[in-house]
Amino acid sequence: MSQIDGDPAGAASQATQDFVEVRLPAQGAYLSVLRTATAGLAARLDFTLDEIEDLRIAVDEACAILLQQAVPGSVLSCEFRLVGDALRVTVAAPTTDGRAPERDTFAWTVLSALAGEVESSVAEDRTVSISLRKKRGGTPFQP
Repeated sequence: MSQIDGDPAGAASQATQDFVEVRLPAQGAYLSVLRTATAGLAARLDFTLDEIEDLRIAVDEACAILLQQAVPGSVLSCEFRLVGDALRVTVAAPTTDGRAPERDTFAWTVLSALAGEVESSVAEDRTVSISLRKKRGGTPFQP
């Protein structure tokens, strides 16, 4: 079952920060929902078409990393926070081994190049999270 929740926080705070959470089965077949949500929210911040596509690919890549180790039948959650001219996306899933993604992989390099800022964390219950932050008009990755 999928759900989309908006967090109404009052008019003054909504002007500076919006929050959307999407929860869906941890299966690749549902990732198109996240790609669409990512594009819609980035467009709301007036990201360019190239920035939107980069972010869509980055979210897809982050989810693919998590799905490799996700507990079968679990839920993948994705939080979007729109703050000023930036979009922070955090994807999380309970995993079988509770290990953070390796940072010296091609997938991590792709995430860093496309999103700008990338972080990961592991909770005590073995839920692994990957956070991406992209600013509108941000400078492209330069190795």
